[in-house]
Amino acid sequence: MDQSVDKEIHEPSRVSHPIHYAGDGKVECMDALRSMMAPIKDNLSGTVAYWWGCAFKYLWRWYLKNGLEDLLKARQCLDYLIEDYTSKADHESRG
Repeated sequence: MDQSVDKEIHEPSRVSHPIHYAGDGKVECMDALRSMMAPIKDNLSGTVAYWWGCAFKYLWRWYLKNGLEDLLKARQCLDYLIEDYTSKADHESRG
């Protein structure tokens, strides 16, 4: 394997392990997200799960990456999440 490719795969990098997703070094954003969603992911529509995950991602990284911009993105994702979730709930309650 090319040494540069091997280095990119096995060392923390901006692609595979960016600092703003590293947390305390024990739990990365991706692992926390998977754990959070695992018990109920099969009960959510794809868009609801997507917006929930996006909001979580922006809230996780906001302080280390884009500051207020990420908080605003998280709020937008939460608005979309609420809209999709309540729309689905309305559909189900109407039978």
